[in-house]
Amino acid sequence: MGKWCFGRKSGRTLGLLMLVILSFLVFRRLDWYSLIPAWLRHRQSGLQANGQYFMLEDSTFWIFGGSMHYFRVPKEYWRDRLLKMKACGLNTLTTYVPWNLHEPERGKFDFSGNLDLEAFVLMAAEIGLWVILRPGPYICSEIDLGGLPSWLLQDSGMRLRTTYKGFTEAVDLYFDHLMSRVVPLQYKHGGPIIAVQVENEYGSYNRDPAYMPYIKKALEDRGIVELLLTSDNKDGLQKGVMDGVLATINLQSQHELQLLTNFLLSVQRVQPKMVMEYWTGWFDSWGGPHNILDSSEVLKTVSAILDAGSSINLYMFHGGTNFGFINGAMHFHEYKSDVTSYDYDAVLTEAGDYTAKYFKLRGFFGSLSGVPLPPQPDLFPKTAYEPLRPNLYLSLWDALQYMEEPVNSEKPVNMENLPINNGNGQSFGYTLYETTIASSGILSGLVRDRGQGYTRLRILVENRGRVNYGDNIDDQRKGLIGNIYLNDSPLKKFRIYSLDMKKSFFQRFGVDKWSPIPEVPTFPAFFLGALSISLSPFDTFMKLEGWEKGVVFVNGQNLGRYWNIGPQETLYLPGAWLDQGINQVIVFEEKMAGPVIQFTETPHLGRSQYLD
Repeated sequence: MGKWCFGRKSGRTLGLLMLVILSFLVFRRLDWYSLIPAWLRHRQSGLQANGQYFMLEDSTFWIFGGSMHYFRVPKEYWRDRLLKMKACGLNTLTTYVPWNLHEPERGKFDFSGNLDLEAFVLMAAEIGLWVILRPGPYICSEIDLGGLPSWLLQDSGMRLRTTYKGFTEAVDLYFDHLMSRVVPLQYKHGGPIIAVQVENEYGSYNRDPAYMPYIKKALEDRGIVELLLTSDNKDGLQKGVMDGVLATINLQSQHELQLLTNFLLSVQRVQPKMVMEYWTGWFDSWGGPHNILDSSEVLKTVSAILDAGSSINLYMFHGGTNFGFINGAMHFHEYKSDVTSYDYDAVLTEAGDYTAKYFKLRGFFGSLSGVPLPPQPDLFPKTAYEPLRPNLYLSLWDALQYMEEPVNSEKPVNMENLPINNGNGQSFGYTLYETTIASSGILSGLVRDRGQGYTRLRILVENRGRVNYGDNIDDQRKGLIGNIYLNDSPLKKFRIYSLDMKKSFFQRFGVDKWSPIPEVPTFPAFFLGALSISLSPFDTFMKLEGWEKGVVFVNGQNLGRYWNIGPQETLYLPGAWLDQGINQVIVFEEKMAGPVIQFTETPHLGRSQYLD
């Protein structure tokens, strides 16, 4: 009989094998289920359409959603707003994802600070909210170019929201990056995202029948496995429905509800109904009224939507603010840019305060919940600081010498095609065009959106916001578009200054560059002052009475535009952006400066108009 002979290495191998077998036998006797994290248990099928109902795993699920955009709310206030959403009886957060903010330069991505999408989604999960993600790439959202990056318009043949190669190549690269962040946050991977929207209201655009299938495939190919939705208003619903994707509707009135749900029934047969956007108010445009919707009307319509067997998302639950230059615009019969405030007459105010809508909806959703709702968080205090009198001044013309070298060009160049920002052009702010003229005469040309001329011919052009909805989004280049003529002769040899007014822009203006304010200032000009705060900072609102039109910066944060044509009369200043001590305040004013900057505890949104 031969001997069994084991070397040291083979003996160790056998020992490990025996250990594995023993471990398996032991674990068979243990409650293996208890070792799986709670948030991974029962997660198999996710949100599904099952007949007329949504099902989350084995249970009927009603979506009580609210929209809030992380990029419109200071990160320090996200938790407060989400807790107020939960306390209102809602169970789902919906948010858009703005491509233009996340990829400001081609291939350069920013998901930091106020753009930290993952932190926002995980915070919602921690608070107990599911998430419906609306990643675009086009989102509308009353944001510049509907959330599409302006550098796409460098291509003169660009056809946005189509399968044009230049557009899909850019979308593919963006989705490669974005979806690598989103995929782990899906329900089936243990996260809170239960559904993902395919584009946004494409039925009302409908330029390319291959486009929506392309976007659907782009999402699925990158690992999106949750329920897919479309979202359309009455103008686009008929052309927005697509195979394999659940159609949802956007509306404001009970009349529209009946018409649109009847259409969905005829197209989708028996499927869950959802109002993806029930508009709780509306946005405002400069020069128009402040739009409001009566709280009793809101409650009636929300009740009717649920009585019709439909899930709902409140757009907006909390609107926030178009900080910086991110606001969009509309251009049907005439161009109208959106105001800085995105208050929207929503369920929470721009500053996160409760409204009559909140209390009525909380009572309504609370009556449906079967369990007591969480307590309402306390409101953040507000204050009215002492008026601030700016004491230093720098005219734009004097500031030019401290700026980066201008672009020299034989002809005018629009903002997007300026050879700056690593070849990505200029997205936001102002652009100054300067040339020499030998005589006076009649000046003509195409200026977008607003220009001012001076004696040595200087034309200051402001991008007041690219159109975010409609058929003309391909035609949203800003600045001087084509030649500018003097007495029908094209002008040549331009010096072009980019005034994007980013934080780095103001770093060039050291203390020694400023002067005391003269009795008659030269405009446009920058005005510098200091806001002194002795205790912990609180939220406040800036009121620029006597000033005409411009932009305010506090501690480097761009609060947005003000304009005396209204309806918005104050700018929201979050206390989270203030310091105990000295706070730098810079105002860029185009035409006329007031003596002081005032502060108030409450916003002034101007004359109001009730929505029909």
